[in-house]
Amino acid sequence: MQLHHARYFVATADAGSVSGAAAAVHVTQPALSRQLRQFERDLGVTLFDRGAGRLTLNDTGRALLPEARRLLDAADALRDAAVFHRSGRLARMTIAAPTVTLTDVVSPFVATMSPEDPVVDVRDGDGLEPAQMLRAGADLALGTQRPPEPYAARPLAVLPVWAYVRPDHPWAGRGRVGIAELITAPLVLLPTTFTAREAVDAAVTVDGGSYATVVEAANGTIAQALAAAGRGIAVVSDDPRFDLVPLRIDVAGQPLRIRLVASWDPRGVAAGTVESLIGRLGEWIAAHYES
Repeated sequence: MQLHHARYFVATADAGSVSGAAAAVHVTQPALSRQLRQFERDLGVTLFDRGAGRLTLNDTGRALLPEARRLLDAADALRDAAVFHRSGRLARMTIAAPTVTLTDVVSPFVATMSPEDPVVDVRDGDGLEPAQMLRAGADLALGTQRPPEPYAARPLAVLPVWAYVRPDHPWAGRGRVGIAELITAPLVLLPTTFTAREAVDAAVTVDGGSYATVVEAANGTIAQALAAAGRGIAVVSDDPRFDLVPLRIDVAGQPLRIRLVASWDPRGVAAGTVESLIGRLGEWIAAHYES
């Protein structure tokens, strides 16, 4: 069995067609089809149902796909470790985090990195705990919880959850709103797996109230777009968009916030590099969000 066969298998499963996979891995369609047949012969199983010019994963293919992904992740980790030992530096680093954190924190921080730093890949961690992100292959996981041992964690930042209103909203000039008053208004909230939604749900529970009217949005950008369209007040931790005005949300006299935690595996060959990057990320967040 060749490693590139596993890579072609995963690419085909993701693309849903030989043509799409061939374009993704830069080989011809006939060559890719032959390689997939050889992979199935090597494994002694059939991975796809073939018909009407398309390949569809069968039950065996669906069962083996996660194993193939883990194999490729392990191979990538081995290559990175070899590069690290050869050159003394980590060539690539994968950061996993909720979408809003990737958009508003990780991406602008990456823009400040130098060519001497690792190349950063990102993975969507919405709905996942940090330990799950790390087990899936992330070098650094950002979330609101500390993972169990043997993983390590470091508090990274405390970020606000905002109530965004239109400039013509009666509350626009106030600067803040209490949680009890906020929930009497129509709200645009994120799904319950998002950290901002978890924070506001917990605050409402502690306050003993309940939402009056809620529209649920798929992500923070859409939530703010709906608020700009007059559908309600967007409650998110995203940076402001669409000329909306942020209001601090007070809960028992304190602002509603999310604690961001950085997690990593201290046993990794490049743990020192990861820790150093965490320190720089924390400094960047402090300069941009906590002033």
